[in-house]
Amino acid sequence: MNSAQTKLRLRLLTIAVNEEFFTVVRKGMNDAASAMNVAADLAGTPGVDPGELVRLTREAIADGVDGIGLNICDADAFTAVIAEARTKSIPVVAFNIDASRGRSGNLSSIAQEFHSAGEALGRRAAAAIPKGANVIITVHDEGVSALEERLAGVQAGLQYQAINWQRLCTGQNPEKGAELLRDAIARFPVQALLGTGQADTEACGLAAKSLAPAQPYVAGFDLSPGIVELMAEGYIDCTVDQQPYAQGFYPVVQLALYLRYGLLPSSLDAGAAFIDRANLEAIRHLSRQSIR
Repeated sequence: MNSAQTKLRLRLLTIAVNEEFFTVVRKGMNDAASAMNVAADLAGTPGVDPGELVRLTREAIADGVDGIGLNICDADAFTAVIAEARTKSIPVVAFNIDASRGRSGNLSSIAQEFHSAGEALGRRAAAAIPKGANVIITVHDEGVSALEERLAGVQAGLQYQAINWQRLCTGQNPEKGAELLRDAIARFPVQALLGTGQADTEACGLAAKSLAPAQPYVAGFDLSPGIVELMAEGYIDCTVDQQPYAQGFYPVVQLALYLRYGLLPSSLDAGAAFIDRANLEAIRHLSRQSIR
């Protein structure tokens, strides 16, 4: 174990590192690092590339970091590298996604319960759209278990609406995603657009704005300054927050306490709180500070 005076070095590694979502994760990580007197950095892959993320994890081990926070975006890809970290006495905790649900050897995880969050969004949307409606459900990347679990949950929440639905991958750029959506809507007129992540939810809102005043119902996941403004303007009904600040904060705290005092990390649910125009003003200033 390390003394409280030891300047620990921690590294958080994720997919989609340039997405606006991880700006808030980084803020939480930095605040925790300051509070715990550790050095921490966030790195990762621009896309969804488990193999490259494994390589970056091995690089972190070779760099001699004291602890690793890892986005375990694949159920099987990270087991070997986490075992390698363990042989070097480097603890690993998961954040944002734990596709293996702890079976990869990570000590804990902080992530949303994705299916139940998606189902809650689906139920809310079901109350706002007619039976038999056409719906596009979006993802921003292929191969992300969290998005697929949310999508399945959304479908479960809509199951009694007899909807006609299509799935669309919009990419990580909201403006380009909105263009893809407009093209899709020209072929498949819709009554609702439902996102499963930050970039595609923002794309849905931008697409709806371009179709005003006959815009479809829009709801989705996560927060960004763009999503906040689109909600305030009435183009997005609601979003489900998974508290990315906490996803950056708690891994640092847990790793520091484990390394210094042997306090075993415990898993946490990142939550699934609805944000809409009724409570938007209360969190708007926090969004501008990269806290919500």
